[in-house]
Amino acid sequence: EVQLVESGGGLVQPGGSLRLSCAASGITFDQYPMTWVRQAPGKGLEWGSTISSGGGVKYYADSVKGRFTISRDNAKNTLYLRLNSLKTEDTAMYYCAKDRPILDGSWRPSGQGTQVTVSP
Repeated sequence: EVQLVESGGGLVQPGGSLRLSCAASGITFDQYPMTWVRQAPGKGLEWGSTISSGGGVKYYADSVKGRFTISRDNAKNTLYLRLNSLKTEDTAMYYCAKDRPILDGSWRPSGQGTQVTVSP
């Protein structure tokens, strides 16, 4: 059974930074691309970033490109997301996912997520 545990969220001022972590178990972590997805209050799920299994290829949504950095440590079975230059519109619950999920309304995150709140 796949277990994904997100952590590292918190309350931060605009312009601030955070680093999120996602600890994975129950999967052969280094064989899968991994993804960060977020859900802002009252809105649907939004794809944020995906990283290849080896970490060499990274994709970003336009809304986070240049501000967020995805990375992974396959030796530690852990996925990261560095959030810089945070904006109030980045306020959301952040989830990690195996592969790149199709966010068609039926997908549900495996973990509990980690809350990021950006507020003056």
